[in-house]
Amino acid sequence: MRRRQRLVNRGIVVGGVLGLLVVAAAAFAPRAAEAKVRVVTTIETFADLARQVGGDRVEARALARGTMDPHFVESKPNLVLELNRADLLVHVGLELEIGWLPPLVLGSRNPKIQLGQPGNLDASAQIPVQDVPATKIDRSLGDIHPQGNPHYWIPPGNAGIVAREIAERLAAIDPAGAAAYKANLERFTAELGRRRVEWEKRAAPVRGMKVVTYHRSWSYVSGWLGLQEVGTVEPKPGIPAPPSHIAQLIGLMRKDGVKVILMESFYPRNTVELIAQKAGARAVVLPSDVGAAPGISGYFQLVDAVLQKLLPP
Repeated sequence: MRRRQRLVNRGIVVGGVLGLLVVAAAAFAPRAAEAKVRVVTTIETFADLARQVGGDRVEARALARGTMDPHFVESKPNLVLELNRADLLVHVGLELEIGWLPPLVLGSRNPKIQLGQPGNLDASAQIPVQDVPATKIDRSLGDIHPQGNPHYWIPPGNAGIVAREIAERLAAIDPAGAAAYKANLERFTAELGRRRVEWEKRAAPVRGMKVVTYHRSWSYVSGWLGLQEVGTVEPKPGIPAPPSHIAQLIGLMRKDGVKVILMESFYPRNTVELIAQKAGARAVVLPSDVGAAPGISGYFQLVDAVLQKLLPP
């Protein structure tokens, strides 16, 4: 929480300065008469979903690359410029981007995408949220998300919800394209349903598998595929593991026969590899977003890659 607050404070200052620069630059940036709807998303997966339902009527770009930790994104002038020109901003919500996005939105000087406006879409609004804290939140609990777990976009049920929300918001912003957005959404939903059947059949061997995760970012995937999460490498969100926690976790993994530790590529691997070695397990680096690894150019490729990594070698 301390780290997140420092980023918020720094972002307010940076966003204000960058905003002034962006307004000046945008004044000289011509826009085509037949311009597409400009969609800016915080993560690459949402940009792909916007392209899926938006078709050739939209231009979608992400602020964070798939290789980045979406909790922490550096404020840069090009990000403010993207937001200044956006017709629709789609963000994960549940305070995933709380440390960097609000100052950029404010600094963009774009009235369309401010909080509460049609051009600002919190994609979590219709998601059945998991891991909502049942106790009072304070700094002793680490970088916990008071509104619940924001890492929800990989399971197909949730991806379908986000795609529908984007399509509906695009139709509100661009009524002339409403029929196209509806048709694109129906096409995407049909393909998603077909692939979901294939994915679940393919993932049958991992159902019931016990795993440890680095960060509590795989809860939705575990719920979808039937994985049993028995512990985390982080004792608390954002808190490095002390030796006592590492020893306890190794003991738990040996006792319960846990053979897999799940993590993203942007987390440090030394501790994970040590735990895996001592517990007789393997560290599995899963892609968490489109673009997280070569060949993952869209949502469907992302889920394919996650399943390929999860299945036993």
